[in-house]
Amino acid sequence: MAAAAPGALGAWQAGRVRLVAASCAPLGPRWRLPGSLTGPRLGSAIWARDRAPAAGGLPLRRGYGSEVKTDDELRVRYLEEENRGIVVLGINRAHAKNSFSKNLVKMLSKAVDALKSDKKVRTVIVRSEVPGIFCAGADLKERVKMNPSEVGPFVSKIRAVINEIANLPVPTIAALDGLALGGGLELALACDIRVAASSAKMGLVETKLAIIPGGGGTQRLPRAIGMSLAKELIFSARVLDGQEAKAVGLVSHVLEQNQEGDAAYRKALDLAREFLPQGPVAMRVAKLAINQGMETIPTKDRLEGLLAFKEKRSPRYKGE
Repeated sequence: MAAAAPGALGAWQAGRVRLVAASCAPLGPRWRLPGSLTGPRLGSAIWARDRAPAAGGLPLRRGYGSEVKTDDELRVRYLEEENRGIVVLGINRAHAKNSFSKNLVKMLSKAVDALKSDKKVRTVIVRSEVPGIFCAGADLKERVKMNPSEVGPFVSKIRAVINEIANLPVPTIAALDGLALGGGLELALACDIRVAASSAKMGLVETKLAIIPGGGGTQRLPRAIGMSLAKELIFSARVLDGQEAKAVGLVSHVLEQNQEGDAAYRKALDLAREFLPQGPVAMRVAKLAINQGMETIPTKDRLEGLLAFKEKRSPRYKGE
């Protein structure tokens, strides 16, 4: 995962082999359509309802109301009125540049677990509550305190929660209004759509620490921008701004940042509103079809073709 500071290289060495192995693991089971509706498990995350939006539909301010504590690392909002069905996951670890801590990973996992079975949820937006930062990757200050044996399992938990977000059955949008490095960009790559402010910075920078992306970036970045360019960016640990990211196809939309510092979030909210009128079941099935279409479909004919090649004979296809 990404580092918040290059000086922590020594703390990473013990876990390097585990990180390499972890990054080669599958991205997780294919996601399924959700089962029966169950209520959200609150856990440590705060599940708050927005107040009515201002004219034009945008929230009146960046805050979330008195029921949300200022020290919550993850703020979860179910929007109301004409935005009903949109859920916003707001990361709020200003002191650590929104980096992944054990607690944040736990809170994200509980929040996503509740969302995936809630049929009232139509679109999920992942954003930052900290101006100028989306997510700076793993929390190296916390990791320095870990035993070498703890590093691998922790990286696996980060990768798992990123996969859980990727496997949500509804559209997901990452709003990049600031820095997204390493695991932060991997979190954004797990979303269906990415929008960014032109001032945002993003990149998979792990090779600077003599490691590789461990949260699915080696798989999802090539799918987003192509294998050759993805290799170039990972090999060089290059950081792109919003305009450069749009040029290579890493983000779908780029906007000039506004005074409030939430231009990407506002665009994400506009996109989410466009999705609301569409049939909810059709949206879920469409996402499933698109995602599985990006993979090799394990048909019997495909297996027969491989077997015929191995046995040096003509394949006997049955259309199955």
